[in-house]
This record gives sequence, C-alpha cells and structure tokens, in this order.
Amino acid sequence: MRIATSNDIIDLSSEKKTEELAEKISNKIKLGDIIFLYGEIGVGKTTFIKHLINSFQKKNKLKITEVTSPTFNLLNEYKINLIKINHYDLFRIKSDKELINLNLFGESQDAITLIEWPQIIKEKPKDLIELEFQYKDDYKKRSVFIKGLNL
Repeated sequence: MRIATSNDIIDLSSEKKTEELAEKISNKIKLGDIIFLYGEIGVGKTTFIKHLINSFQKKNKLKITEVTSPTFNLLNEYKINLIKINHYDLFRIKSDKELINLNLFGESQDAITLIEWPQIIKEKPKDLIELEFQYKDDYKKRSVFIKGLNL
C-alpha cells in the first residue's frame, strides 16, 4: 500500500518544473497504478501527462512522440516496450452510465491508467494516486498537490 505524501504543494509555475516532477513520478509508478488528475482547463494536466509519457520513452530509448489530450476520442493508448499507458479524458462524459463501455479499470493491472476529469467516477479504486492541479495568484502560477504517492 502506498504512503500519502505530506501536505506539500509543489510549484509548477514553469514547464521545466512540470517536466522534472513528471520524471520523478515516472520513477515511482508501475503497472497497475491508477492516477486521477484534477484541475481546471489549461492548468497543466495534459502537459504533465506528456512529460510523464515522454519520460518513459526516454528511459526506454524510444522516439519521443507527441502526446495530446484524448478529449474527443476519450482514450489514447501508448505502448512503451512492456509498458502500456492508457490516457483517458472524461471531460465530455455527462453520466456515470457512459463510463460502463469504457472499461476504465478492466485491464488496470496490465497498464498505467491516467484519467483526466475523474470527478464523474463514483467508486474510486483502492491505492489511487491523485494529482490536484491548481492555479495560483493571477493564473500565471500553477501548483499540484499529490495524494497517494510518496516522493
């Protein structure tokens, strides 16, 4: 079972800091992990995921690929050697009934599952990692609070 982090809020006011955090987290997560990413539009959830996936690609000496938000198709899958990453974006989902066909956690033991806009999910899985992205001050600064992962 994972140990929750302290109540520290991590500054992400530059993309470089976001990249550094994504690399650090990529060294801690493994197949079977499920990560919920909360936050307003434009706060950096997809940018974080891009750097996380690119970090796995670098470690595996693979070509760095473009990582985009799966807002319209709901899921982007990435295969990085033996690692499968499922990146969901539930922004357009209006009812928890719509989640049934997505089978969000059906193959979660064989993949790392990243879910943006998870608020619609009523039953959270055990051992969940949660990242809460926030704007600070006048929307120029960003931060993240991490729950369920000891850095």
